[in-house]
Amino acid sequence: MFWFWLFVGPALVLAVLSLRGERKRARFVAERLQPHGDAHLPPATVIVPLEGAEEDLRANLAALVSLDYPDYELIVAVRTAAVLPPAVLPSHVIVVLGGAKEDGESDRIKNLSAGVRVSRKRSQIFAFATGGGRVSKNWLRALAAPLADPEVAASTGYCWYTPEPPDFWSLMRSVWNAPVAGLLGPGNNPFVWTGSLAIRKETFFELHITEAWRHALSEDGILLRAIRKAQRAVAFAPGAMVAVAGRMSARKFLRFAQRQTDVARVHLPRLWRGALLAHVLYCGAMAAAITASIRGSRGAEWALVAQLGLGMLKGVNRATLARAELPDREAWFKRHAWVHALWVPLATWVWLWVLLASALSGVLAWRGRRYGLPPAAR
Repeated sequence: MFWFWLFVGPALVLAVLSLRGERKRARFVAERLQPHGDAHLPPATVIVPLEGAEEDLRANLAALVSLDYPDYELIVAVRTAAVLPPAVLPSHVIVVLGGAKEDGESDRIKNLSAGVRVSRKRSQIFAFATGGGRVSKNWLRALAAPLADPEVAASTGYCWYTPEPPDFWSLMRSVWNAPVAGLLGPGNNPFVWTGSLAIRKETFFELHITEAWRHALSEDGILLRAIRKAQRAVAFAPGAMVAVAGRMSARKFLRFAQRQTDVARVHLPRLWRGALLAHVLYCGAMAAAITASIRGSRGAEWALVAQLGLGMLKGVNRATLARAELPDREAWFKRHAWVHALWVPLATWVWLWVLLASALSGVLAWRGRRYGLPPAAR
């Protein structure tokens, strides 16, 4: 019984606490999705770094060309022209070549820096987008609005995986990734994602981001570190969520999940440690409750129902907000949102597996380079 309550008690407390902020987050999302006019829409440069062909690239770039924004330019940055597949570029797109890399420099950061370098002088905002996802017409408006607050250094969206047609591992990636999206809400947010991000041009140069990116493991992590050092805030822009329709095999998903978790271990160590502890408790509680239930404990059965129910309710809330943030994917959510409830327990075990693998890993392979990881306990 000691081992039962050692896991089940804290796990239930964590599950309840994790639901406490959902109502506040829902109000925040609803408010930010309301149209707010043209109060803060300065000229902008949108930069899309490409390292190779992306699924639905033509349609994704077409969406970025068709944004409802009064004054912006779109730059597609690639290392060489050979990277671009034929007939994917819409009109009114500026193509810039990143060229040869310095030793240890990644293609993505080289391309981002090249896009910044050729951007027009009158732009007041840099926005960064992914070629692998579809944005809404109001994407850039949503990112620009929070920058009116001088305390906000950057505004960020995030990705929601909407595989079409879906298969098991592609849907599992969507369910596995959803808790990360669930971390974003009102106030100062815990991370940025340069697949959907905006920053004032003057702030970008004040923080010396281009210099800091050289030889970096993750442009997201370096940017976040500079913002935190400057004691500025990161705002979440719900209207800047991006739908990613790609599919994945089991091997690719597990490699993807491990890589993302390893990067978090380096750049978001406190968040990584909290996630590891939480998933040890969640999975330990599930195992303890199932074992005690098999032995005939009625209380353990109710504890298991409570834990699974709270987790699945959180999954429903995440999917409901994502559905509001991505109205163009209404049909997908009608067909597949149920997995974000029923698959949460399974995704919890996948999270534990990936986090433990990350804790035991000493090397991260990332964009053609190998990085030594810090001790997990540091």
